[in-house]
Formats: sequence, C-alpha cells, structure tokens
Amino acid sequence: MKIFAGIVVLLALLFAGFTWVTLHWSYSDGERAGFVQKFSRKGWLCKTWEGELALVTLPGTMTEKFPFTVRDAAVAARLNANIGRRVSVHYEQRKWIPSSCFGDTEFFVTDVQPTPATTAP
Repeated sequence: MKIFAGIVVLLALLFAGFTWVTLHWSYSDGERAGFVQKFSRKGWLCKTWEGELALVTLPGTMTEKFPFTVRDAAVAARLNANIGRRVSVHYEQRKWIPSSCFGDTEFFVTDVQPTPATTAP
C-alpha cells in the first residue's frame, strides 16, 4: 500500500512539475499587429480570456486570424478598451500545456500597445 501511495504522489508531483514548466517556459515569443476582432472571458470551470486578432497586410487581402489567450487582468482590460482598434501585442508561445484550464490557445499575450493609424501617402 505504501508503494502504491508513493507512486501516486510521485506521478502527481511529476504532473505538477510538468505543468509548471509548460506555463513558465516559453517556446517562442514575438510581436503581432492587427485589429482586436473578438475578446471574451469564457470557460465552464476555469475562466480564461480568449481573443482573436485580425492580421491585415494590405487592404483587400484575405485576413489571417491570430487566436490568443490572456492571463493578466491588466492586459485584458487594455485589450477590452481597444476592441476594433489596431494594436501591437507581445506574445509568448507555450507548447504542451496539459489542460485547457490555463487557456484555449498556446499563444499567451503578455503586453498590448495601441498602434497609431497609418494613412496612405
């Protein structure tokens, strides 16, 4: 019985350690600019902020969608204030997160800056 309990504790510690590493180790990071198209707090048990950035390269071209997750309430508030506007976001990509309780996507936005509108010459 003690061996079984030890194995269960060891597996739980390994799972917790793996989860901690996936949430604190960044596979990649970068910047994306686009229009905040959709942003909402969702989930049955674990509420997460999920959004979508419309990346437009040139007027008249097909838009690419960039799905993202936000864990910081201050960043979420700044994104909410800029829905429909062009912004630049800094993100970190985190792979192999074991549960959607931490977010629906692997792209976690850590900062957002409004981008000034550009006009054609």
